[in-house]
Amino acid sequence: MKELKPAILMFIAFTVICGGIYPAVVTGIASVAFPDKAGGSFITDTSGREVGSILIGQPFSDSKYFWPRPSAATDFAYNPMGSGGSNAGPTNPDYLKTVEARVKAFKDTGGAGTVPADLVQASASGLDPHISPEAANVQIARVAKARGMADDALTKLVVAHTEGRQLGFLGEPRVNVLAVNLVLDKLAP
Repeated sequence: MKELKPAILMFIAFTVICGGIYPAVVTGIASVAFPDKAGGSFITDTSGREVGSILIGQPFSDSKYFWPRPSAATDFAYNPMGSGGSNAGPTNPDYLKTVEARVKAFKDTGGAGTVPADLVQASASGLDPHISPEAANVQIARVAKARGMADDALTKLVVAHTEGRQLGFLGEPRVNVLAVNLVLDKLAP
């Protein structure tokens, strides 16, 4: 009984410090130092309405848009509350059928050549907002045709929106699908 009182007091103290004070201080510092990032990096349209976050993928299936990486999030695609991968391995028959169906769907819409893996395989989180420049490039012909634009104009747009490696050596070059699609809507709605 003698040890129970200090244990309960330590539990309460650490709960208040680690569960209340510390998160409040870190959130406050982040809000001052990085207000956009701490607020969720939301993107607004021309009328000021929030249309998404630069950090979370969104579903696009219309031919006039660049398509994102598939999502394996639960309940519905790109659900930030249920993010996660399918946990299906590369020899799983169901997984192989899913990938084959995605490849067929891509080719049925006019996609030609080798389909980059990030257009048919979901990311580990199911929320990835980026695709590789290769994945964007294989979609240019379809998007250009659907919007009545020149392929060269879309190629320049993809190049302009290709983000390099973080700190020059981390990760791979990538294209944020939502950002490019919003620019497309401004150029050729």
